[in-house]
Amino acid sequence: MAPDVYRIPLPLPEDGLRAVNTYALIQDDGVVMVDAGWALQVSRDQLRAGLGQLGAHLGDIKRFLVTHAHRDHYTQAIALRQEFGTRVSIGLGEQPTIGSVIRSPGTGIEAHLPRLRRAGAHSLVAALPGWLQNAPSVATDDSIYEEPDDWLTDRVEIEVGDRRLTALATPGHTAGHMVFVDPSLGVLFGGDHVLPHITPSIGFEPVPTELPLRDYLASLVMLLDLPDMRLLPAHGLPSPSTHTRVRELLSHHEHRLEECRQAVAAGGRTAWDVAQALPWTSRRRRFADLDMFNQVLAVCESAAHLDLLVHRSDLGATTVKGVTHYLPGP
Repeated sequence: MAPDVYRIPLPLPEDGLRAVNTYALIQDDGVVMVDAGWALQVSRDQLRAGLGQLGAHLGDIKRFLVTHAHRDHYTQAIALRQEFGTRVSIGLGEQPTIGSVIRSPGTGIEAHLPRLRRAGAHSLVAALPGWLQNAPSVATDDSIYEEPDDWLTDRVEIEVGDRRLTALATPGHTAGHMVFVDPSLGVLFGGDHVLPHITPSIGFEPVPTELPLRDYLASLVMLLDLPDMRLLPAHGLPSPSTHTRVRELLSHHEHRLEECRQAVAAGGRTAWDVAQALPWTSRRRRFADLDMFNQVLAVCESAAHLDLLVHRSDLGATTVKGVTHYLPGP
């Protein structure tokens, strides 16, 4: 990807994304990794093989710099630390989520039930227990979570050999998401914040923030204040311009906000109503054609957009029997 920077894609079974990119920064005294992959044997084997092509071993990894706490980025770092004592670092904003998962392992998607009820998705809530019974255990396992060695703060500089990376807080996809900038190489390790072909989920975590979409859009705008850099994303292939993709994402969400506003103007009153009225994925699929997990994501996404419209005074909102109802106009 750049001098002494190598991309090692790792498999994601039971996940539509198929692979997560990890990045190995090779130094004379060892390896620093950006993101770690999912703690599964197939992922470990692939990481070992990738490092082997670079003349390194799993035990040569000195530190993991993890962009956020989702299992496909974080859990393999913890698993390898248990064996090799590797240092693990992640953004301070991930502390509530990691703490929640440690206190209540195995809850998984059930942590989102209160949000689904507020969204009026009662039939989805009723169907989830049956889905969870039949879901592959690998899809719901979160037993590997532990706290990191370091909680990174915004703008902290990290020495990697003779270079310095800057950690930038980019909340939105998760509360503590971070990207890592190497100004000497002109590259940005974007995690899930800026993806080349898809938009990341917003605020889908067990301890949600008040307005995750507002945070996400502000984090995107912040990147436009930096020099343009080559994008090294966590999913998909690298892109020559971070700024180009950031502008596309900002445009997409403004269009999506308008679609949500129109859905309310047409009579949709809850996030459940709006999610069913909107098209989904780049193929513009119907809500009913999504699987159960992606229906949950869709409802939470709709709520995030509707809440931002209320915050902007483009919609009104009231609560009826614990369900948020959205109204046209401020």
